[in-house]
Amino acid sequence: MLYYEISMKNTLCCFVALGLIVSTGALKAEQPADATAVNTTSPEGIVNVWPSEPPAWTSPTEAEKDTSDQNSRQVAGKYVTRIGNVSTPQLYVYQPKADVKSDTAIVICPGGGYSILAWDLEGTEIAEWLQEIGVTAVVLKYRVPTRSEDENWKPAVQDIQRAISLVRSGAVEGVSATRVGVLGFSAGGNASARAATASKRFYAPVDKHDQAKFVPDFAVLVYPAWLVEKDDSTRLIDDIQVSEKTPPMFFAHARDDRISCLGSVTLFTELQKHDINAAL
Repeated sequence: MLYYEISMKNTLCCFVALGLIVSTGALKAEQPADATAVNTTSPEGIVNVWPSEPPAWTSPTEAEKDTSDQNSRQVAGKYVTRIGNVSTPQLYVYQPKADVKSDTAIVICPGGGYSILAWDLEGTEIAEWLQEIGVTAVVLKYRVPTRSEDENWKPAVQDIQRAISLVRSGAVEGVSATRVGVLGFSAGGNASARAATASKRFYAPVDKHDQAKFVPDFAVLVYPAWLVEKDDSTRLIDDIQVSEKTPPMFFAHARDDRISCLGSVTLFTELQKHDINAAL
């Protein structure tokens, strides 16, 4: 766990050094008190991603809850908050605390195998660290589980694209950013990679905010999952298409991670072929 904490901090510090994080009609942010059924840290605001129902999907029948219990695996001596049954995607907004504020906002996508969200370990803890260095952080509570969907990644990518458009269009009260990036872990890294390489919006626009660009200005992928073919780790899945319009990316992936690092290596290699700024 010590290695994880050092690696995560160094990952973001390196990303700052690369220059991808630098210095500085809204939707009303709800007060956090009545926003969720699970315990979280205290963001400055919580905003629903969709004005009404999200795009069609098979929503859970059970209520949203923290699925961790006394039998769950601990990380660094504590239980991870694992949010399940998310049917109302939301943005948790963390404003910068540093004196010098960046002009960048980052949408954070926790992992969880498209089954749950590792909410604090890969979400709110990252947001709080970004706060301290002057970066606006927006933790995305995207829809899970999506096991019954033919395209299990699609609801998450729809939520990411909508979140990016909301932040970029100035729709989130108190957030004004000239650049909007995405930072994803594991399954959240898979969804973030898909969002960063998407050539189309995966839902029909619902309001004026969807006129804003839906592709992030950069992507940070931390042990992203399922980027390559199962039988050929040197070939990206067909859904991941790199072009001259693909934004810069930063990868962090341990060689012995149970999610093979070859997905990150292969996507990084493809970015290099297209002369797109990337670091691994």
